[in-house]
Amino acid sequence: MSGGNQAAWPDGLLLAYYGDDFTGSTDAMEAMTAAGVPTLLCLRPPTPELLARFPDVRCVGLAGSSRGRSPQWMDDELPRAFASLAALGAPILQYKVCSTFDSSPQTGSIGRAIDIGVTHMRGAWSPMIVGAPRLKRYQAFGNLFAAVEGEGYRLDRHPTMSRHPVTPMNEADLRVHLARQTERRIGLIDFVQLRSPDVHERLNALANDDTPVVMIDVLDEDTLAAAGKLVWEARGEGVFTASSSGLQYALAAHWRANGLVPRTPGLPQASSVDVIAAVSGSCSPVTAGQIRWARDNGFCVERLDLRRALDARSREAEIERVVGIAARAVSEGRSPIVFSAEGPDDPAVLGFDDIAAQAALNRAEAARRVGETLADVMRLLLDRTPLRRVVVAGGDSSGEVASRLGITALSVAAGMAPGAPLCRAWSADPARDGLEIVLKGGQIGGASFFGNVRDGAS
Repeated sequence: MSGGNQAAWPDGLLLAYYGDDFTGSTDAMEAMTAAGVPTLLCLRPPTPELLARFPDVRCVGLAGSSRGRSPQWMDDELPRAFASLAALGAPILQYKVCSTFDSSPQTGSIGRAIDIGVTHMRGAWSPMIVGAPRLKRYQAFGNLFAAVEGEGYRLDRHPTMSRHPVTPMNEADLRVHLARQTERRIGLIDFVQLRSPDVHERLNALANDDTPVVMIDVLDEDTLAAAGKLVWEARGEGVFTASSSGLQYALAAHWRANGLVPRTPGLPQASSVDVIAAVSGSCSPVTAGQIRWARDNGFCVERLDLRRALDARSREAEIERVVGIAARAVSEGRSPIVFSAEGPDDPAVLGFDDIAAQAALNRAEAARRVGETLADVMRLLLDRTPLRRVVVAGGDSSGEVASRLGITALSVAAGMAPGAPLCRAWSADPARDGLEIVLKGGQIGGASFFGNVRDGAS
C-alpha cells in the first residue's frame, strides 16, 4: 500500500465484506480503492487460486443478492458466504448494507444477516455505521437522513425510500427499524458520546457475550473519522458488522489521519468512448431523470414491454425486439438504453402486481424475472456488437446482469459518480475480460449520468 506506514498495518487483509446487492458492493470497493487500499470484488466465493492473481489486495468483497431475499434464503445461503470470507482472516467481516437501510422482516432482513454473521467472528460487539456524508446520508441520535437535490429528509419522509415498492421506510430510527428484524440487543453511541473522551467506556458498558449491535452516529467528516477510529481500535480478535459503505469511508478517514493511506483520496479519470449501452430496472425518480436526459440528448431509449417480457410465450420475441433496436443504434453510433420503468409513478410500477399476476408470478418472482430479462438483453447485445463499456441501473438488475455475463471479479478502473465507479471485469472468457461496467444504484448520479459514463466525466 503506497503513501503510508507499512509497519503499522496487520499482516493480510484488513477487511472482508459481503454486499447485499451488486451496486452496493461496487460502492464499498470504490471507497476502499479511492482511499489507497487495493480491493477486489468477487462474484463468487473467493478461492486461493483467484486471490493469488492479486497479491497486493488488502480488501476482498463478495457481491450478493440478499437485499431482495427472504430470511429462509439467508439461512440457507449466508452461512457459507460468511464462512468463506471469515476464513480469509481479516479482522473485520462486514455485511454491506445500503446506505438507505433497505430491509424488512420479510425481505432483505439486516437483523437476520447479523444473527447469522456474528457467529463467524469472536467480538463482543457488532458495530454498525450507516451514515456516509459523501453519499448524503447522515445519522443523528439513531435516526437516518438522506439529502436529495440539496434538501435533507428523514428517511421515513424521503420522497423515494418512504415509497419503495418492496421495502418502504416507515421508521427513521434505525434502532426501532432493526428491532423488528432481530431480538438482539441494540445500543447506540450517538454523535455527542462519540466525541467524548469516555467513548471507550461507553462501548465497554454496551459490549457483552450476547454480542449486541452498537450503532454509531455519523454526521460529518469529524464524526466519520471518530467512528472509524472506534471500530478499528476496538476490533479486538475480530468483529462482524452490518454497515453501509460508511464503514469504508470511516476506516479510511481514520487511517488517513494516522498517515496510513494517502492524504488525498482519488481515482483515475475515465477516458471517453464513442458509444455505451445501458439496461435499467430501477424505479427511482433519480434514474428516471437520467433516462429523460439521455432521451433529450441523442441516446436511443427503448422501453421493455413488461407484459410481453414476463409472459413465457412472448418473452424471447420481446428480448429480440429490444436487442435489435439497441444493436442498430450502436451500429449508427448512438448509445442505447433499455429500461423497464421510468420513476415510481410509471404505470408499469403502479400496475406491476397485476402484470405479475397475469404471468402467474408473485411480485418477487416477477421482479427477478425482469432482472433476468434485462441480463439476457445485455448479454445478447454484447455478443452482437463491439461494445466495451456498459451500465446497469438498479441494485437487483445489476446482480442479475453481472451474474449472467461470465464475470469472475471486478476492480475499480476509474471514478464516475460517488457510489458508482467504472469497473474493470475479470473473466476467463476473452470476450468479457476487460469489459468496462458501471453498476448504478437507483439514487446515484446526476441528471447527465449516462452521458458522463460515455464521455468519461466524473
